[in-house]
Amino acid sequence: MAGIPAGVVAAGGLVGGYAVARWTKKRPLGGAALAAAGAVAARDWRRKAGSGAAAGLSAAYVAAFAGSHPLAKKVGAWPAVFAVAGGVALASWAVADRR
Repeated sequence: MAGIPAGVVAAGGLVGGYAVARWTKKRPLGGAALAAAGAVAARDWRRKAGSGAAAGLSAAYVAAFAGSHPLAKKVGAWPAVFAVAGGVALASWAVADRR
């Protein structure tokens, strides 16, 4: 997306996907939002930093989603989602967005 850093898109996908799933009570709808944002971010990562970086950042995105679940049991759902979203945004900035 022109002008919007991929890290912001990815973080928004994690936060937005959770919000959609929580407020609609339809987890597949939240998953669709998560996947759509991940696909947009991955396309931008590939364009900015190459296929290898895009694969690594995409893996981090999926790992953040998965990791938010056990983290939520310790710190709560929203803090966990914001923490992993921040981690993905920071990784994206370090690898692709700051260029």
